[in-house]
Amino acid sequence: MAQQETQLDQAKFCCSICLDLLKDPVTIPCGHNYCMSCIKTHWDEEDEKKIHSCPQCRQTFTLRPVSVKNTLLADLVEELKKTGLQAAPADRCYAGPEDVACDFCTGRKLKALKSCLVCLASYCESHLQPHYDVAPLKRHKLVDASKKLQESICSRHDEVMKMFCRTDQQCICFLCSVDEHRGHNTVAAAAERAERQTELEVSRQKIRQRIQDREKVVKGLNQEVEAINRSADKALEDREKIFTELIQLIVTKSSEVKQQIRYKQDAEVSRVKELQEKLEQEITELKSKDAELEQLSHTEDHNQFLQNYPSLSRLSESTESSSTNIHSVRYFEDVPVAVSEVRDKLQNILSEKWTNISLTVTETDVLMPQPEPKSRAEFLQYSCEITLDPNTAQPYLLLSDGNRKATLVSKQQSYSSHPDRFTNWRQVLSRESLTGRCYWEVEWREGVCVAVAYKNISRVGGSNECKFGNNDKSWALYCTKNSYNFWYDNIRTPVSGPRSSRVGVYLDHSAGILSFYSISETMTLLHRVQTTFTQPLYAGLWFYFVEDAAEFCKLK
Repeated sequence: MAQQETQLDQAKFCCSICLDLLKDPVTIPCGHNYCMSCIKTHWDEEDEKKIHSCPQCRQTFTLRPVSVKNTLLADLVEELKKTGLQAAPADRCYAGPEDVACDFCTGRKLKALKSCLVCLASYCESHLQPHYDVAPLKRHKLVDASKKLQESICSRHDEVMKMFCRTDQQCICFLCSVDEHRGHNTVAAAAERAERQTELEVSRQKIRQRIQDREKVVKGLNQEVEAINRSADKALEDREKIFTELIQLIVTKSSEVKQQIRYKQDAEVSRVKELQEKLEQEITELKSKDAELEQLSHTEDHNQFLQNYPSLSRLSESTESSSTNIHSVRYFEDVPVAVSEVRDKLQNILSEKWTNISLTVTETDVLMPQPEPKSRAEFLQYSCEITLDPNTAQPYLLLSDGNRKATLVSKQQSYSSHPDRFTNWRQVLSRESLTGRCYWEVEWREGVCVAVAYKNISRVGGSNECKFGNNDKSWALYCTKNSYNFWYDNIRTPVSGPRSSRVGVYLDHSAGILSFYSISETMTLLHRVQTTFTQPLYAGLWFYFVEDAAEFCKLK
């Protein structure tokens, strides 16, 4: 209780300007008390306005009141000091460099608690009190302390800007509305704020809806990640099992082939050795027969020779043909050929399946977010070589330089009839489809349109459904020597940027990013599209006048 009384005494005997105990207190005509130096400084600042006011109740005085020391109040302050009343509270919150300072504090300023949009001033807790106590001040609009109050003052008329010019889309004061904004569509700033507030709520609703949609997508992606991980783990498990079985099968087959070769080897060797033994025995018998015949040939007795010759000269028939030995060794030449064929077939099968697996992984990798290139060197990492498809070229377009260049000519070319050909609009599409991350550059002359389009864009006739940028199946940057214009779905967007005869195009298909750049010594972004591509894209060119030309540059 005693502490509350002390705090009450402090409030009564503190100057509401400096918030310290009164020094040389003076009482002004409205009854409020201030330090003599504080009120003098306050009124000195108001001398230029020739109207002086009380900092608390805002009562004004035509003539500057004479500051006379209140002796009784000074004595009371001195007596209270002797009883232990301190000069300033210890917990005072002074304004720092980043804070909004009270406009009415002198000396070291306190941090402002509120700002008044009518007074256009900021107040600390003590100086704010009149706005809660004085009836006229209670009607003022208080907001959190702000450093931007002066932005609400018209620089020309020094008046609060309470109106809004819809014609010029800017805040103005009342004098502006009858002066330079006379005849414009002007409304009260509060009315414009109410309307914009409604639009803001609609925008917030859209943003919240988009957040919900994105959160659903994120949730779906998390589920997809879990599914990917489960599938990968299952695939690794199955791979281990299948390859183990495959290896075991190959080992078993290798062992079987080895056994068959060895069995056949033993059989053939046994057969050959048996034949060899028979032949060696026959050779021995023939040599013995030859020796007997030689002995007979030396017999001098004619009768004995003639008697023995018939029995000795008769030869027994051989059971084996001498030619059998020559061809029997060619049994195993087909074995390595057959095994090689099996190996090659297995390699082809594995290679084909591996390619399919790699393609699947690549398509999955595309879904992962990747940082966008920052320099031309990084863009060139995604450069692709593009050629034009003659089957899409309008008959007055001449293709050259390996179908990388197109020129609009006055003579119709002898192209064959083809359903992909543009019949009316002077344009052509690339042969290559574009997915993933791609970058290419086009060197152009006079006037050209650099575009991308879906394959199912219309080809026949002169309607907007066929022309690049005039439908929802194509995106186009129209380039002339004087201007750039981006077209999509028949909506034109003027584009500013340095003129250059070379345009770079960057596509991140999965991320839905399409960017056009002006290429010279530096690389300057002209226009960027963020959307969702539902089909592969094809690069395209469109031409203004005869002899206009454009070429896809070789970047690798």
